[in-house]
Amino acid sequence: MTNDVCLVLEDGTILSGQKFGADRDVDGEVVFQTGMVGYIESMTDPSYHGQILVLTYPLIGNYGVPTETEFDENQLIKHFESDNKIWISGLIVGELCDDPSHWRLKYKLAEWMKKHNVAGISGIDTRALTKQIRENGTVLGKIVQQPSGPFLGIEFKDQNERNLVAEVSTKVAKTYNANGSPRICAVDCGLKLNQIRCFIKRGARVDVVPWDHPLNPKDFDGLFLSNGPGDPVMCHKTVKNIQQVLASSNAKPIFGICLGHQLLSTAIGCKTYKMKYGNRGHNLPALHHGTNRCFMTSQNHGFAVDATTIDNANWEPLFTNLNDNSNEGIVHKEKPYFSVQFHPEHTAGPEDLECLFDVFLDSVKDNMKNVTGLSIKNRLLKKLIYVPKVQLERRPKKVLILGSGGLSIGQAGEFDYSGSQAIKAMQEEKIQTVLINPNIATVQTSKGLADKVYFLPLTPEYVEQVIKAERPSGILLSFGGQTALNCGVELEKKGILKKYNINVLGTQISSIVETEDRKLFADRVNEIGEKVAPSAAVYSVAEALQAAEKIGYPVMARAAFSLGGLGSGFASNQDELKTLAQQALSYSNQLIIDKSLKGWKEVEYEVVRDAYDNCITVCNMENVDPLGIHTGESIVVAPSQTLSNREYNMLRTTALKVIRHFNIVGECNIQYALNPNSEEYYIIEVNARLSRSSALASKATGYPLAYVAAKLSLGIPLPEIRNSVTGVTTACFEPSLDYCVVKIPRWDLSKFIRVSKNIGSSMKSVGEVMAIGRKFEEAFQKALRMVDESVNGFDPNLKPVNDEELKTPTDKRMFVLAAALKAGYSIDKLYDLTKIDRWFLSKMKNIIDITLELEKLNCAIPEDLLKEAKNHGFSDKQIAKFIKGSELAVRKQRRECNIIPFVKQIDTVAGEWPASTNYLYLTYNASTHDVEFNEQMIMVIGSGVYRIGSSVEFDWCAVGCLRELRNLGKKTIMVNYNPETVSTDYDMSDRLYFEEISFETVMDIYSNEDAEGIILSMGGQLPNNIAMDLHRQHARILGTSPESVDSAENRFKFSRLLDRKGISQPRWKELTNLQSATEFCEEVGYPCLVRPSYVLSGAAMNVAYSHQDLETYLHAASIVSKDHPVVISKFLTEAKEIDVDAVADDGEILCLAVSEHVENAGVHSGDATLVTPPQDINKETLEKIKGIAKDIAALLDISGPFNMQLIAKNNELKVIECNVRVSRSFPFVSKTLNHDFVAMATRVIIGEKVDPVDVLHSENSKVGVKVPQFSFSRLAGAEVTLGVEMSSTGEVACFGDNRYEAYLKAMMSTGFQMPKKSILISVGSIRHKNELLTSIRDLARMGYKLI
Repeated sequence: MTNDVCLVLEDGTILSGQKFGADRDVDGEVVFQTGMVGYIESMTDPSYHGQILVLTYPLIGNYGVPTETEFDENQLIKHFESDNKIWISGLIVGELCDDPSHWRLKYKLAEWMKKHNVAGISGIDTRALTKQIRENGTVLGKIVQQPSGPFLGIEFKDQNERNLVAEVSTKVAKTYNANGSPRICAVDCGLKLNQIRCFIKRGARVDVVPWDHPLNPKDFDGLFLSNGPGDPVMCHKTVKNIQQVLASSNAKPIFGICLGHQLLSTAIGCKTYKMKYGNRGHNLPALHHGTNRCFMTSQNHGFAVDATTIDNANWEPLFTNLNDNSNEGIVHKEKPYFSVQFHPEHTAGPEDLECLFDVFLDSVKDNMKNVTGLSIKNRLLKKLIYVPKVQLERRPKKVLILGSGGLSIGQAGEFDYSGSQAIKAMQEEKIQTVLINPNIATVQTSKGLADKVYFLPLTPEYVEQVIKAERPSGILLSFGGQTALNCGVELEKKGILKKYNINVLGTQISSIVETEDRKLFADRVNEIGEKVAPSAAVYSVAEALQAAEKIGYPVMARAAFSLGGLGSGFASNQDELKTLAQQALSYSNQLIIDKSLKGWKEVEYEVVRDAYDNCITVCNMENVDPLGIHTGESIVVAPSQTLSNREYNMLRTTALKVIRHFNIVGECNIQYALNPNSEEYYIIEVNARLSRSSALASKATGYPLAYVAAKLSLGIPLPEIRNSVTGVTTACFEPSLDYCVVKIPRWDLSKFIRVSKNIGSSMKSVGEVMAIGRKFEEAFQKALRMVDESVNGFDPNLKPVNDEELKTPTDKRMFVLAAALKAGYSIDKLYDLTKIDRWFLSKMKNIIDITLELEKLNCAIPEDLLKEAKNHGFSDKQIAKFIKGSELAVRKQRRECNIIPFVKQIDTVAGEWPASTNYLYLTYNASTHDVEFNEQMIMVIGSGVYRIGSSVEFDWCAVGCLRELRNLGKKTIMVNYNPETVSTDYDMSDRLYFEEISFETVMDIYSNEDAEGIILSMGGQLPNNIAMDLHRQHARILGTSPESVDSAENRFKFSRLLDRKGISQPRWKELTNLQSATEFCEEVGYPCLVRPSYVLSGAAMNVAYSHQDLETYLHAASIVSKDHPVVISKFLTEAKEIDVDAVADDGEILCLAVSEHVENAGVHSGDATLVTPPQDINKETLEKIKGIAKDIAALLDISGPFNMQLIAKNNELKVIECNVRVSRSFPFVSKTLNHDFVAMATRVIIGEKVDPVDVLHSENSKVGVKVPQFSFSRLAGAEVTLGVEMSSTGEVACFGDNRYEAYLKAMMSTGFQMPKKSILISVGSIRHKNELLTSIRDLARMGYKLI
């Protein structure tokens, strides 16, 4: 887009952008506002008269503007804050929406502004402008309708020198609700219409009078002083009139808002002052002096009352701003006079203190009856005071934390993040922590976090044993997902908590049960006048069918007390419901039948509440997918994009009401179904614990939810907790975002042949990504690439158009949608098929429009189009593909044109406050960096999205590396994009880039930072895949050289390397064509193994038993490994597999661990049961293994971690593969053998001298057994037999004096239950039957019935 208009500031700054609205020059004071909704209300607020308004949220105009011809019964115009008038001089935005979407839409924002002759500029880096105003103060500016300077003879007019109040005030008195009572005289200094509405809906008559109207107490029962623009000094007439009322013997109650507060304060002798840049936003925390409760307030003012000038004899401060300590209100100690700086009438903004109108009117009514009653001060105290329902009897000295166990679908790494934060919070409060969690791969189970860690099953029996031994006085149940909650409920039911006198910290079990039991939940919600979708709780299939008849089909059925929608689905008829009900009742004894609201919007809020009823919403999120798809399966956007201020705050107010009613203390999540064509909504559910959404909200906003929730569980008031990102503001506030966040789930359904690719109300995804940008398109395309590195973005050429797939979503629906847009499907047609809001569809169409432009080109690309493509989230590789060029050529042209990404901070406050935050992202929709690059740091690349094969174990390695570098005095940079991880916590590194792990992005960060080097070996396969690309561009890769990494990853090179050294391996051949592959397999004999290069978790690795198998598998492998060779090798049956994890320095091994697989070779190492130290490998074999490891380390000149897999058969050892990076068993061997392999590898990588350690022969007496965690119950039709391609979603490990004890504990930790009566035995070959005979006899002797 061509820039055609400029914003010129008095300090000489010139910013150019694109014009919209009126084509005219305007001037005014340039101010910023941090609200994320409510642009209509702000623009029509008279307090903004004469100002050029900068909106910090970059995406403006999304829901358009409603009609101006709709009035209420009192002839007040609806939806606006003044009668058909925009008061701002001009509007500055990052992006103007050209295709708004809302059921109330009448005008586009630009059309409405043009109608009212108001100018606007888009395409401005509003964050940079906000920071400039923050640092230098408000500044005079002018919008000039020319593309560039010079701007000769330009003059700047200071509107504060005018009496702005006289310009906005009514010229004649008006009466509203003439028959109402009491009579309120409202002095219009710039009155907002919602102030009138707030009085009228309480029955009052409102007489609106001009700003300088004489005030006779006989003419009214109460006096209201409105808000307004400008300097209060200009309103000396109003002040004089107020003083006369105050001096009158007939004391009438007075209530002032904003400017009205300043005028009342001036009338009693206070001084006012001009603030540096004012308070304008919807999240300003005001602390009430009488109760110490803090409330979210909406504000818009540039002047404030000097609290030091208050006459303390008769008056006192009422509220104080917790961020800047400015005065927010005054109250007379005895008489009915008070005023507040904020806007309790809201619009836009939170409705938390609308009750001030009730307090004022109650006082007026008592005064009319000559009833002395309470003073305003005491009325407010009575109204706002809160007595905690559950008092913490004593502060605990030791706390038990229940973890979540092995990662599974629906319960993943987010609980490692939340549990780690909880432990940190407890440590700060000097409280001992005891953690029970059998997940060996987690950061929270590492040394240095919890004081004690028990690797035990999360069952009441084992937890009681720990309680008996440790005697904690408190227990935390909210940080371990559904597993911890369910265990806590069982502990309560069995009386264990009472028996040992343990307090449940935070939300009580009664509240947990009320939110989990669907009938109880519905009943409790109905008590406060809210509603859930019509539903019934049933306990049998017959009851389910009866309930569905009553509610009406279609219905949704779901199991109660379950995780991630386990056992849920939609039914359109009896047969479908029967099937669903039978399935769901196998998971839970209670089944919920809900009315189907498919196609409605799904919106959720993360809510925080303390024991003293301070309550805030930290993040609101909107699902791109309509209701009917589990929120864990949905694409989610934060903040919501298509909700108006009214909808946003309607749901926010309901959230606070519900959470207070359930007496939740800590953090929780509330989900809504919102009708896309009205304001009708239902509450879907409340999760009374931290959830996957909580982790997303924390990372999306920068607000440390889990840390704050842990502090609140100890009874610490929310206002006393600092915002750890800014360091200066309170944690009792609602974050302002000046960017857009997109979350997309990751599915691995292709690993399960018979599993349906359809997604719905039951979770199937194994992980998720989060992308950040200042355009939706930018964040959306980033996220698509993060989910799958083989995808370039919103690519219309990946899938064919398929209407059925658009109606019934699959894991690949987005690419079908892209193809449909390219094929010319209209937005309306796509909305009918998908029910995805038109706003999102329009944004997706923008991407396809640019794609079509790019596809017309051949190698060369115009600079304007290149810039536009980058602004919309296109990667260099994506552009290169469309223009038929190369990624490096696009990169070279881009940098020559100075089209570079800018580094922006996530600071929770949209730039309003200085923040030394290290939480960063890249965007092309900006003009300046937020940070300076003046220190050399070491970059550590994380593991990216959790998927089958790469999960929390790699995050443990990355975090361990960061910690060790910090211990060694090194500054660190983490690059990762997974919101579930500890590595993406703000306090784990010196700089955190929430960004793609791609050559382009890592290279851009590396170039900006001029990093000391990059560590790739801690993040698993993903970083290794870009090693050679980075190396070719001369990036400094620390540790093992990329050539050596390539020699190990490239199957052909590695196999050839082993042959040259004479290291034994299964016979192999590189695939060149099908005929030679077939000849090789015939020569060595089937079965044969097909092995692609540079893949993770055995992707496309298959065992071929026939020619037909071979052809099928070779085709799949060649797709996965397009740029690298595929190797075929002889598959050895009945062999034993061995894992080796080691650290080497310049090819010399420093430490080495050996783990043996319980299962025979042929089961992927990630799905195998591992035992360490090895129990069945003799000393001679161990020496051979060490010898092979030594040779390979030397051959590849390894400096850092590596993992090797061997196969043993007939006393022969053969090498299968070597990964020159950490492996998923690194946490297991490190914790079992009491030696931190990652810390040692980190020291080696940065060149520290490290002495060898023999961990194989240490005095460690315990045996560790690692067992995989499967999620087959969530994947209907999944093949449960194991093979060479990994299918487990997580792992657990337990310890024992021997492998049998450790194995049994580990199996129970995965949910395995000891059989009570009968055992079904199914065994294959005669040899296997004979092997099992002894065990079968033992089971028979134990009294089991064997079938």
